[in-house]
Amino acid sequence: MDIIYTIWLRNMLRYVRSKSRIVGSISMPLFFLLFLGFGLNSVVRMPGMEGNYILFLVPGMVAMSVLFTSVFSGIQIIWDKQFGFLKETLVAPVTRLEIMLGQTAGGATTAVLQGFLILVLSLLIGMEFTSIAGFFIALVFMVLVGISFTAFGIAIASRMEDMTGFQLIMNFVVFPIFGLSGALFPISSLPEWLVPLTLLDPLTYGVEGIRYGLTGASQIDPVACFAVIGGFSIAMTVIGAFLFRKITI
Repeated sequence: MDIIYTIWLRNMLRYVRSKSRIVGSISMPLFFLLFLGFGLNSVVRMPGMEGNYILFLVPGMVAMSVLFTSVFSGIQIIWDKQFGFLKETLVAPVTRLEIMLGQTAGGATTAVLQGFLILVLSLLIGMEFTSIAGFFIALVFMVLVGISFTAFGIAIASRMEDMTGFQLIMNFVVFPIFGLSGALFPISSLPEWLVPLTLLDPLTYGVEGIRYGLTGASQIDPVACFAVIGGFSIAMTVIGAFLFRKITI
């Protein structure tokens, strides 16, 4: 456990010291929340949420912040490869599983913190928590999304050597995952041919779980959401650990 904690602490210290990273990671979700939210609030009417589009949008933006931060934390693996830190870690008397779990824990924690910042900022524009229990339900789903997509990013980074290539591939993969998740528009309003693709997107269940916790309403049963995103996080952790074990320096 010491190595997991040490790597987690290293990630946290890097996160706290990088003010530009913190600001940059919340800028896009905040932009969507302010401009898209206020711009469409008088046009889009959301059933079950007092017709408040901003209320509907907040959970999606929280999920967006967690998603992007967690996935791109995988670039730390490539960075450590190029600067020799990973080699020094791999030759230490610790297992690769512990190293991977430490990286996953660090990436997921920073991602959840970024999502929490969006939650705090949303309070300034009228967001209200339905209950303390609901907040913790949303927090659980944020953690699961953070773990699953951090492990996903590590899995991809384990097979790559170039940071630019990693960023291009992640952008190609992440934007469709976010766009199909129901973060911006309700699943019920989508074309019929698009609904199955949305339901195949694991982030959909994270978004709906967060939305249930924050607003008390969701279009997918929260128990089903927990089962799917929980299973996905376990699967991605296993896959990430498997690919990380095969990493070569």
